[in-house]
Amino acid sequence: MAKDKKLSLVEVISMAVGTMIGASIFSIFGLGAKIAGHDLPEAFILSGIYALAVAYSYAILGSKIISNAGPIAFILKGLGDNIVTGALSILMWLTYIVSISLFTKGFAGYFLPLFHLSSTPLSLGIVEVLLISFFTALNFFGSKAVGKAEFYIVLTKLLILLVFILGGIFTIKSSLIQPAFDHSHSMGLLNASVIFFLSYMGFGLITNASENIKNPAKNVPRAIFISIGVVMIIYILISLVTIGNLPLPEIIKAQENALAEAARPFLGNFGFLLISIGALFSISSALNATIFGGANIAYSLAKDGELPEIIERKIWFKSTEGLYITAGLGLLFALLFDLSEIATITSSVFTVIYIFVLISHLKLYKEFGGKRVLIGFNLLLLIAVFIALMVYQWHTQMSAFYGSIVIFGAALIVEYFYRKISKRVFISKKE
Repeated sequence: MAKDKKLSLVEVISMAVGTMIGASIFSIFGLGAKIAGHDLPEAFILSGIYALAVAYSYAILGSKIISNAGPIAFILKGLGDNIVTGALSILMWLTYIVSISLFTKGFAGYFLPLFHLSSTPLSLGIVEVLLISFFTALNFFGSKAVGKAEFYIVLTKLLILLVFILGGIFTIKSSLIQPAFDHSHSMGLLNASVIFFLSYMGFGLITNASENIKNPAKNVPRAIFISIGVVMIIYILISLVTIGNLPLPEIIKAQENALAEAARPFLGNFGFLLISIGALFSISSALNATIFGGANIAYSLAKDGELPEIIERKIWFKSTEGLYITAGLGLLFALLFDLSEIATITSSVFTVIYIFVLISHLKLYKEFGGKRVLIGFNLLLLIAVFIALMVYQWHTQMSAFYGSIVIFGAALIVEYFYRKISKRVFISKKE
């Protein structure tokens, strides 16, 4: 790829910020409020700390191992080519496909009511097809087009959220944002922090685009930490404004529409409309960046021997099969399935991938840098997060708990037979 076609630091930060904000604020905010209550801002702080623990290893390894396979390239370097590495790579790609489906459904859910259109399977399907087709076409024109589009989408979204924050920051009722730290509230805070940790996952897209970034050795670490810092500040401010202006029962009742409802007390119907439009921009940017990251993952894994060879073929100036297959499967899931429980399972999958990245970093720290004690502490923290997540699933979504176990087992089985039949092996990148 020509140098001027590569992503700048600002563009790659835009992709990560767009994905992170789109993945949580407009989708699971109501759920977080239900679990954490008035401790929601503190939950965002805790989950941001978890994300920084993972980011430490991502930044160090991502600056040295330049591959669009991202964390899978780190795991391959640290643990070698084996069935676990292969299973994790399959799971990684599937998380992008499911995320594409979720974002597409979320967009359709906001779009139809905003324009007073009835929500039917046909109308939902039409919106989903047109949306994925548009962003697939955009991604076809390369990472530079994606980066430019992402910058303007994220800029618009952040300006809308800034209006929300400035409009509501002066009307916050202090009694509504006072945290409680008794046993019940502390458990709610911890559970919500585990769930919202998943809302910071968008920073991983940075390493999945490292081959397309200008000066990745410097810009990958910068983009990771800057994007997490920006998003953490935005999350905390938005949660303070929402919790401080709208009674908790109303936030929980509004669920996915919580921010739009929270804007009514101080911005009226204009605020409701503005935040609804912001939600569409938010989900669009998340979908745009996720299709880009998923296509990169598919191509890189196929090129390295982990997915079928058809995905690594090139047409014209870039790898398009990975793009088409990723987007096509995402559309298929969106049209055919209810993905609420699958999304919960995907969260546990991401956490497992993070754990293996940290294990790999422990094995590679002498070669690539990093403090062993800090990596070890971060690893223990992530294991605790994963256990807390599985315990939460056990108590609230038993089917998701068993689904996670089944998915992990199925990935191992598929990987075993794929290797046995194809005889392909992972090709480790040389630095």
